[in-house]
Amino acid sequence: MDAPRKDDNPLGSFLKDRRARLDPVALGFAATRRRTPGLRREEVAQRAHISATWYTWLEQGRGGAPSPEVLDRIARALLLTDVEREHLFLLGLGRPPEPRYAGDAAVSPRIQRVLDALPASPAFVKTLTWDLVAWNRAAAAVFGYDDATPDLRNILRRIFCDPGNRAIQLDWESVARFVVSVFRADAARAGPSADVDALVLDLRRRSPEFDAFWQDDHDVRAYGEGTKQLRHPVAGLLAMEYSSFVVDGRPDLSMVIYNPATPQDADKVRALVASRSG
Repeated sequence: MDAPRKDDNPLGSFLKDRRARLDPVALGFAATRRRTPGLRREEVAQRAHISATWYTWLEQGRGGAPSPEVLDRIARALLLTDVEREHLFLLGLGRPPEPRYAGDAAVSPRIQRVLDALPASPAFVKTLTWDLVAWNRAAAAVFGYDDATPDLRNILRRIFCDPGNRAIQLDWESVARFVVSVFRADAARAGPSADVDALVLDLRRRSPEFDAFWQDDHDVRAYGEGTKQLRHPVAGLLAMEYSSFVVDGRPDLSMVIYNPATPQDADKVRALVASRSG
């Protein structure tokens, strides 16, 4: 049996495969006789606003590594999905692309069902600007998200601009410094963004503490996992362990799940949920 052939140019093979799948007529090119299906190399280059010679070299494995900007243009030219775009960057540069901030941050019904399947674990999905876009009944019961005004459905504004939220934190300053350091990393991932700039400006105007932390502290951290204690106005002291996960296919969204630290804490969460359902 012959040994399987090694693909010495996986990037070129991927590009050829994807351009072969496109319909030239649907993309505005003439319906002339073609030796192979799909777009020609020069047509991809035209759509990507790059040199046809450079694109040909790229498919042939010549000319060196492309820039992220060129790969982004090619991804748009080939109508790649987000997963395909990430694969293109991994093949071309050996790393994924920077996350793109998406203005439409709605979650899919399946993600909401994941949240709803955690009856005693407060869980939510947030954007890179820390806007809450989905949460479950346990999060509504523990954190009061259902009752929050739209302005306070942003975690940073809740921490820095809501006296009630400040009161339930056992060590508000440590919590505040932590969220600023995580947000600093998220803001960098978002890249140039009017939404990020507007949020930072608003927080600096409304909160002297945020202004000081943002200017003086330069720590960057991941949300990751850890423990949290709250002084809940109804349930009393509540201890939880949290973990954060990036939503697959949506690097601009992350899911945070709080699991009660003890059976007693779980009972407190269930009681809070039940009290809101009655």
